[in-house]
Amino acid sequence: MNPEVAAVIVAYRSNAELPGCLGALRGMVGEAVVVDNGAGSSAPPTLRQAHPWVRWVDNQENRGFAAAVNQGVDTTSAPLVLLLNPDCQILSGVEALVEACGPSDVAGAGGLLVNMDGSPQTGFFARSLPSAWTLAFEAVGLNGIWKRNPINRRYRLTEMDPATGQDVEQPAGAFLLLRRQALEAVGGLDECFYPAWWEDVDLCRRLRDSGYRLRFAPRATARHIGGHSFRELPLQERLEAWYGGMLRYANKHYPHRTYRRVRLGVLAGLALRSIYSCSRRLSCAEAGTYYSVLRLARSGFPIRNRP
Repeated sequence: MNPEVAAVIVAYRSNAELPGCLGALRGMVGEAVVVDNGAGSSAPPTLRQAHPWVRWVDNQENRGFAAAVNQGVDTTSAPLVLLLNPDCQILSGVEALVEACGPSDVAGAGGLLVNMDGSPQTGFFARSLPSAWTLAFEAVGLNGIWKRNPINRRYRLTEMDPATGQDVEQPAGAFLLLRRQALEAVGGLDECFYPAWWEDVDLCRRLRDSGYRLRFAPRATARHIGGHSFRELPLQERLEAWYGGMLRYANKHYPHRTYRRVRLGVLAGLALRSIYSCSRRLSCAEAGTYYSVLRLARSGFPIRNRP
């Protein structure tokens, strides 16, 4: 057990994933808190009884990932905070992450995420911070259609050696150890990214802008399923969260002219998806959802503060 590490797990309808996550985490950290955003679907008593070493915080509404992380961090006191998704099972322990965070100018370190078959989740465990062209390509779907384009290769670090520890701009937030002092220095996660997506990108950007480094430590490994919570959300909520978060990130960190370029990409992407959905599936129901979000995107997505 490492008493210097506190694990913060944000759960949203994650009862199927939590037993594996907590079972693997047992004995590794000095503190552990699960912040449950389930709003009526909280973890059952049997699960809590099986893990008496875990502190449980129940929210009566979905406060969003960023707000729940800040809430969990506030309930702990260890100098190092491990952000761990409930669909992650640590395979290696956390000592490699702790070691990577040793230098005072290192704000955090992410580990290697692997699939169920043990293969690295290349393109996810570490990325570059997105440029405006990256976001525009993401918005219109080019990075999905033409995965080998140079912008996508640089963004997803597809040629990165997963066995080599190194500085990275954006380690994955699913398995990320942060120095509490650095996290507090930048004000924690921005709770206006709601309910999730892009808040971890924003955090990495602010940490680097403050002069900190971030590391990738492949000796720390976790099995990761990915995306389980968002499958629970209706399509329109997922689209609003993803596109809205993208525009908030661009508006926050890019000059106005560059932000407009990203916004045009979002509008084009939503329009193309609406047309494609209607023509390919012989139903305009999903296309109508895309169109509804497109109209919202025209307004720039009003910033939503936490509930």
